[in-house]
Amino acid sequence: MAMLETKDLHAWYGASHTLHGVSISVGQGEVVALVGRNGAGKTTTIRSIMGLMSKATGRVTFDGTDLMPLRSHQRFKLGLAYVPEERRIVPGLTVRENLQLGLVASDAGINERVAIDEIAESFPRLKERLDQEAVTMSGGEQQMLAIARATIAKPKMILLDEPSEGIMPVLVEEMGVLFRRLRDQGVTLLLVEQNVEWALRLADRAIVIDQGEVVYESSAAALLADKSIQERYCAV
Repeated sequence: MAMLETKDLHAWYGASHTLHGVSISVGQGEVVALVGRNGAGKTTTIRSIMGLMSKATGRVTFDGTDLMPLRSHQRFKLGLAYVPEERRIVPGLTVRENLQLGLVASDAGINERVAIDEIAESFPRLKERLDQEAVTMSGGEQQMLAIARATIAKPKMILLDEPSEGIMPVLVEEMGVLFRRLRDQGVTLLLVEQNVEWALRLADRAIVIDQGEVVYESSAAALLADKSIQERYCAV
């Protein structure tokens, strides 16, 4: 069953028509990698799904609900979380306080202390830094915090924009372990990623976007083995 579906999705930045009829489907419990060159329309796609584009048309449904009339915070309350490329860690707040922000807009009735304890066990690097000012951590640790903040309210699905960018390899591998654990827990993931090989080793399926259009879909394993498609559409 599809957890997320877009049909004929178009989006604009000002007068620039960026997406040209993007139609994708992500099944419940799947990890799907959305790949392509820089500027292909990957980030615009997930921003459109999250309701962050000032102009977008088409249809987006999530868990059976039409998202197009809804604002971003309403989409979040339905269980759709988003980790943007720029992380948006709040300066002046500790790791614990940044995590608390992940519960502020949630209607799930989650016990804050229990939720933070659970997150701390899932993210050992954050456990020992809960009372540290978040922006003093490394870039990779801040990325972990952004992901933890998105998962603390127990979303049904997470949209992730370039989570491995600028992160040291050991943390990238830890992130991969975390994403597999989330999938095992039933969380659906849509992963925009420039590190194509890493993303494809994590994902169940792959969708390739080029110039604002879907140009190729397959299992992740099939695209991982198809170097010609990777070179045509994904090479930097």
